[in-house]
Amino acid sequence: MFAMSLNPTRIHQLSPGDIALVGLPYDENSSFLKGPALAPQLIVDAINSDSANFYTESLIQIADIPHLKWCGETSLSDYWAIEKTIDSILAKGAIPFSLGGDHSITYPIVKAMAKKYAQLSILHFDAHGDLYDVLDGNKLSHACPFARIMENQYAQQLTQIGIRTMTQHQKEQADRFGVTVNTMKDRHQLKGLNLEGPVYLSFDLDVLDPAYAPGVSHHEPGGYSTREVLDIIQSLELEIVGLDVVEYNPKRDLNGVTGMVAAKIVKELIEKVL
Repeated sequence: MFAMSLNPTRIHQLSPGDIALVGLPYDENSSFLKGPALAPQLIVDAINSDSANFYTESLIQIADIPHLKWCGETSLSDYWAIEKTIDSILAKGAIPFSLGGDHSITYPIVKAMAKKYAQLSILHFDAHGDLYDVLDGNKLSHACPFARIMENQYAQQLTQIGIRTMTQHQKEQADRFGVTVNTMKDRHQLKGLNLEGPVYLSFDLDVLDPAYAPGVSHHEPGGYSTREVLDIIQSLELEIVGLDVVEYNPKRDLNGVTGMVAAKIVKELIEKVL
């Protein structure tokens, strides 16, 4: 289903209600290692891999979903071309599902989403809060997207899951923006998942313990198992209007394991927007 030549103009062929799976190969705002720009096509290759199948765990065959469209990797002339890509998808009445790329892509994505959804909420899976005001002199760093989103009021509510790298500055930022932060040490008492209205879901693969996802730039021990995050995803009952999966770094992967994990996460998330 997804094994097709990549042609960004396919975005213009979308129809209302389509799920637009689009690659955003961008990692210029990575603070430690480059590599996530290589991820989108490799995630799609993993979805297509003969070692697995197209079924979700609830027996939804994603290859039989006619309104699921792989739009290919978008050619990005600059950072703000990401916003224009999402604008184009939303103009067609489709749901953008972006494959990154580093986590900085979420800021221009949500900026575009906020034009359509005035009361947008965000559910954010990550080891990191990504709430720094600035990192290494870069306010667009992949460590900063949710600070930019919240200060510009592009979302009314932000709930984070899996956080285990909190700093005093980020704690102050979370308090400032009214963020619901679920740390790993408090993982058995998750708060703020019953988000009402339209929800944007952002999934950073390093929410997983590096034992399950070694192919990420920032190895942060003490994270979720793949099974645990699948259980959380499968329990969600939300009006999801846009998604991203980010921070897969193939340069650090081991035998494609993290690529297959990303493919599994993508399949289960697709089911949540049907």
